[in-house]
Amino acid sequence: MLEQLLRDESALARHRAGPFAQERERYLQHCAEHGATRSSLRLKANELLWICEHLRGDPSRGIDISTLREMARERLSVCKGATTEQRLIDVGRPWLRYLGWWRVPTVELRFQRHLDGYVAWMRDERGFSSSTVVQWRSKIRDFLQWFERVDRPFSALDPNDLDGYFVTEGARRWSRVSTSGIAAALRVFLRYMASCGECDPRVGEGLRGPRLYAQESLPSGPAWTDVHRLLADAGGDSPADVRDRAILMLLAVYGMRSGEVRSLRLDQIDWCGRVVRVFRLKRRQPQVYPLLPSVAEAVARYIDSVRPKADHPEVFLGLLAPHRPLSSGAMSALVRNRFQALDIQAQHRGPHALRHACAARLVAEGLSIKEIGDHLGHRTTRATGIYAKIDLSALREVADFDLGDLA
Repeated sequence: MLEQLLRDESALARHRAGPFAQERERYLQHCAEHGATRSSLRLKANELLWICEHLRGDPSRGIDISTLREMARERLSVCKGATTEQRLIDVGRPWLRYLGWWRVPTVELRFQRHLDGYVAWMRDERGFSSSTVVQWRSKIRDFLQWFERVDRPFSALDPNDLDGYFVTEGARRWSRVSTSGIAAALRVFLRYMASCGECDPRVGEGLRGPRLYAQESLPSGPAWTDVHRLLADAGGDSPADVRDRAILMLLAVYGMRSGEVRSLRLDQIDWCGRVVRVFRLKRRQPQVYPLLPSVAEAVARYIDSVRPKADHPEVFLGLLAPHRPLSSGAMSALVRNRFQALDIQAQHRGPHALRHACAARLVAEGLSIKEIGDHLGHRTTRATGIYAKIDLSALREVADFDLGDLA
């Protein structure tokens, strides 16, 4: 691999003689197989050689972020540049992960046993989705870290502690919606802990969050004209434009959730039958849609001309090597950046905003609530009812109705 990257004999000899030559070359070969360019591989090779020449001790015992940052600062002292430090970290961390040498700093949690048991219960007994498990685990971990500072056993938890948590933590950081969600997650957690005999069952039952009203706000999606602007802006020939246009069309045309787009696999698209099979996360069952010509063209163009050759079955991958399926954060940033670039005004600017725009468009076209719910993959019509509030033209017709002598 190194012979293909380095033509200078002295440079090749230095890389060959450097520490961990096999580990470096094996990783470079891995990156090449996942689509890394020659220039990118040469940059990685130089950074990895410098890292290996400055590693201290046995790296197989684990290298953490603080050690890597210290090396990056040392690198900056001999190689000035605005991106020197970050480049070394961006190259070194994936290499260490690839070798299994990366050590993630862990904070010892006094109530880790309680948290682990709750996570296992959510996953194995209640069958919660992976996203719900991750989100609720994070909420409960934050609470347990706070309760550690109270310095009392968990069995001594009382309602005053919960009040103190919401006052000290929530007053400065949480919105009403966040507070309600945290209260709901804590209530379920405390019921579980009570069932295990770890706390008084009355503690969780008395927990109440702020009341939220199902119809208290309008849907927060952009206007359909702004959706057209987003698609037009992604109409270029760059790899990012080609990929993003296909993603935006799936979000807006089918009202797909971010996770449904990210998990969409190549075998779910039936090109001959002109259908796409979407696994609806909330319903936990597949749903078949006709593959509209404009969507088919956008997705096919991405697969044929932009999508890197990789072993992953997911349709949409990152543009930079090593090419992996898009994360939730990457999907959100992709859509948000497009909104911001066009200065589109909307309460929310993430992937879900395009789902709202899709629903609003269907309402404007005169579809029934049941039809809209079926299109969006809702389990009940109540979940779709919020979109009925945005049919302003129909409301104006009601307002203009002349009651005549009945008034």
